[in-house]
Amino acid sequence: MFIDRTKIRVQGGNGGNGVTAFRREKFVPRGGPSGGDGGRGGDVWIVAESSLNTLLHLRYNPEHNAGRGMHGEGSNRSGREGADAIVRVPVGTQILDALTGDLIRDLTEEGARLLVARGGRGGFGNSHFATSTNRAPRYHQEGSEGEKYELQLELKLLADVGLVGFPNAGKSTLISTISAARPKIADYPFTTLEPHLGVVDMGDYRTFVVADIPGLIAGAHEGSGLGDRFLRHIERTRLLLHLVDVSSFSGREAVADYETINQELAAYNPELALREQIVVATKIDAVDEPERIEALKLRAEADNRLFFAISAVANQGVRELLNAVAGKLDDPSLALHGLGEVVEIGS
Repeated sequence: MFIDRTKIRVQGGNGGNGVTAFRREKFVPRGGPSGGDGGRGGDVWIVAESSLNTLLHLRYNPEHNAGRGMHGEGSNRSGREGADAIVRVPVGTQILDALTGDLIRDLTEEGARLLVARGGRGGFGNSHFATSTNRAPRYHQEGSEGEKYELQLELKLLADVGLVGFPNAGKSTLISTISAARPKIADYPFTTLEPHLGVVDMGDYRTFVVADIPGLIAGAHEGSGLGDRFLRHIERTRLLLHLVDVSSFSGREAVADYETINQELAAYNPELALREQIVVATKIDAVDEPERIEALKLRAEADNRLFFAISAVANQGVRELLNAVAGKLDDPSLALHGLGEVVEIGS
């Protein structure tokens, strides 16, 4: 099961209490205070790991508490510090404040760590409070509580290229043709119910990652179909491949479909609609009226976008498309998108 959004509650460990104690030994009539300090509570850390690709393991395990510090002991022995708690998440996970929605941190690199809840400090034992006028203090300090937060975790897949289009536009077929990804393929709408990633090998150690998301329909930003919740997974992509079904048996108008998808992208995020985009006419092996392809080509050229016509099933035009994609990705002006403003936790 693919889970890309969940809430967790984190709490740092409470600090241990100091202790009131006195040194009592034979031949030492005035040993003085010897109460040790309490141990510091453990911290809660979130760590990004590339071995994970879903937040499923956190959906049913929302509570993450660090260990508490141990209390101090006599003979000036300090309590042991509490153990840290580690919350592992996929690379590309955003950490947000569940109450305000503010972005705390975006973990976009393997091994990135974020301290989300600090442990409480340990309390002082009575030996800390001895003075020249109070040589035998009979009080100690309690440990403080650890920080506590409720966090919203949202996963945004990291990919170079995102595939968008109506259901049955050929996105899953294309990604299964150009990579080792094997999404479900069938002749009914919404076959793809969750995002898929595929790695395309261009040879000479050149690769790029493609993200296939469930299809969009008119009104997706209002919740129609599967809605637009999966669009977050292409917000980081540098390039969009807009797939449009031009086959004669589809019963659809290619230009209208192209415009509808761009309208849905703009409704979700205006910047996403302006992202570098290559328009791809699919299923050209099932076209009886060549003017269907020509109409879409003219519309794409009017928007100053590259146009390709392919058949993923027949592997027609696919290599030319991949070469164009690789060339676009080599352009340094295509910077990574989708990183939001970061605020400090607890601010």
